[in-house]
Formats: sequence, C-alpha cells, structure tokens
Amino acid sequence: MEGTFQLGPDDGRLLLRTGRSGLGRRAGHDLTIEATRWSASVTAREPLQESSAEVAVEVDGLEVREGAGGALPLSDGDRADITKNLRKILDTGRYPQITFVSTAVGDDAVEGDLTIMGRTKPVRIRAALDGDRVRGGLTVTQSRWGIKPYSAFFGALRLADDVEIEFDLTLPV
Repeated sequence: MEGTFQLGPDDGRLLLRTGRSGLGRRAGHDLTIEATRWSASVTAREPLQESSAEVAVEVDGLEVREGAGGALPLSDGDRADITKNLRKILDTGRYPQITFVSTAVGDDAVEGDLTIMGRTKPVRIRAALDGDRVRGGLTVTQSRWGIKPYSAFFGALRLADDVEIEFDLTLPV
C-alpha cells in the first residue's frame, strides 16, 4: 500500500504508561495516559526503506485514562492533579508539542529523532505492519531529555524514569 496518509486520534490510540518507584510506591498509581490531540503524516513507499513518518503530539491533549494499583482508587481530583503536574513538568507554555521525525524505516522498526521540551534525541521505535494496521512502541527514559520524574512525599513516591509509549493505528485505505 503506497501513498501519503494523514492520521490522527480517529485512526487509533497513542498511549503512555508510567510506573512507580520509591518507598511510597504502593500509595501511587501506574498510569495510562492517552494522547487525545496528535497528528501524523506517513509516506508509504516500496521498497519500505523509502517510507517516512512525522508525528506531532499536543502536550495539553494528554489525558489520564487509568490508574492501576495504589492505596486508593484514582479519583477525578487525582486525575486533575496529575494533569496539572504533567503540564507543569513538561512546561507546555514553552514546549506545546512533542515531535518525532523518522530518519530510517525498516521491516520491524522506525528510527528517528524524538523532540521533548526542545531536546532532540535519536530513538528506535518497534513497529509491525499487519495489513492496514501498524502497532508498536518504545521506552522513553525521561532523564535522557532532561525531565525530572515527578516525585511526592519528599521523594518517597516517584514516577519511574522509564515511560512506555505504545500505538495501535489503522491506515486509511
């Protein structure tokens, strides 16, 4: 399937999954956060190595969907606090978008440059094409982009440095 495709939230899901660390990790939640405002331009070519992709995620469009674990269930107040802290940590006023631009496409991975908070680092994204669906993901280590993972209770509860990003998209036909 060759062509250029414009994708967004109607075409699939882009999720971030966080974990907890520290002595107080039992009090916190493992979060599932969904990017609700994003766009992608994918150019599919034969041979596959001539394909490319660009993605832009609006940081203000990140929404907490689930919170697993924790001493208490995730409340609406918790969600609001997490969203406020997320926007503060990622400094959405200065850095409203997270972007990815591919540099190489292979059979099972896409390599490219991921920019978070104005810092660009190379990444390798696992990707698998199955008919008109593409699924994959990567692990982002926040500190690599200069992000200090959220902590509370004087550091006893911390967000793990690694955040799992996964996607499941349907290409338009």
